[in-house]
Amino acid sequence: MIQDINQCIDVLSDGGLILYPTDTIWGIGCDATQPHAIEKIFKLKGRSSSKALITLVSSEYMLEKIVVDVPEMAWDLIEHADKPLTIIYDQVRTISKGALADDGSCAIRLINHSFCQKLINRFGKPIISTSANTSGHASPTTFSEIETSILNGVDFIVNFGQNESSEHAASNIIKLGHNGTVKIIR
Repeated sequence: MIQDINQCIDVLSDGGLILYPTDTIWGIGCDATQPHAIEKIFKLKGRSSSKALITLVSSEYMLEKIVVDVPEMAWDLIEHADKPLTIIYDQVRTISKGALADDGSCAIRLINHSFCQKLINRFGKPIISTSANTSGHASPTTFSEIETSILNGVDFIVNFGQNESSEHAASNIIKLGHNGTVKIIR
């Protein structure tokens, strides 16, 4: 695992793309603060850049550094979630504009996965996580389901977890509104 994390950090620091296991499904990742890296993800996936991406953070501290104001309701939702939960926040700092929705909001998940937590902690910055598939194709739940174009399009493929299947599908996504409203997206 340590060798994978070290290699990921080198690739992420150089603006490259990684293919890695998450708390949900295999993901394509990059440094969430580097616009050119985010553009590479859209190109690889054949996905419109008008669609926002999910950003992963490793700790409550990192979440509070990025989100301008984490609503109390978000902490309650995170604490009581029984599966991975992505929350869309209205205002964030330091995340590249390319990862944000048109309204400036950002989908962020506080990760609960040992590999991802160690990677993000060591990297010291949030990373992007988008499903490891081309646009319009099914999201892979196992490493063996990942398309060849994705495998060939990233700069590094993590070895850790390749023989495991995910216990989850994609995360739930909830948008918190300015006025305390909650909208279930997925």
